[in-house]
Amino acid sequence: MRVLGIDPGLRNLGWGVIDVDGSRLRHVANGVLHSDGTQDLASRLLDLHRQLERVVRSQRPDCAAVEQTFVNKDAVATLKLGHARAIALLVPAQAGLTVGEYAPNAVKKAVVGVGKAAKVQVDHMVRMQLPGVVIDGPDAADALAVAICHAFHMQTSGRLQAALRAAG
Repeated sequence: MRVLGIDPGLRNLGWGVIDVDGSRLRHVANGVLHSDGTQDLASRLLDLHRQLERVVRSQRPDCAAVEQTFVNKDAVATLKLGHARAIALLVPAQAGLTVGEYAPNAVKKAVVGVGKAAKVQVDHMVRMQLPGVVIDGPDAADALAVAICHAFHMQTSGRLQAALRAAG
């Protein structure tokens, strides 16, 4: 199964793709999409949409996962981040993919084991779980962590479904 993880952002939208085979994870690709801060919001969103469509077409994931945003003190920034998050949800859905959503602390807990882990700890554990990976920046590392979190959740739900079928 190929999983696309997305860390939404209006200026920098991180993405990461992993292949999952049982409990084995393998890095496929990662990167950061950028929008031009001098453009109007609609143009920036369209640009991110087109860039993310290219990633989905070229990487051909089976499913996707997006990190949920949290409300911060700046309402305008939160709203803009929400727009970028909508693009992160829309593009995979348009491609016919199921999209999982995970809170930042759930991603950290899945990857590091602690829900309040620092970014540097997340980066370190992503590198440990994907040996030899070259990460295209912090946003890409976060996106790979989202993909890993989704893979773990898919494995757990698959085991649960198999146990329920066996018991039934």
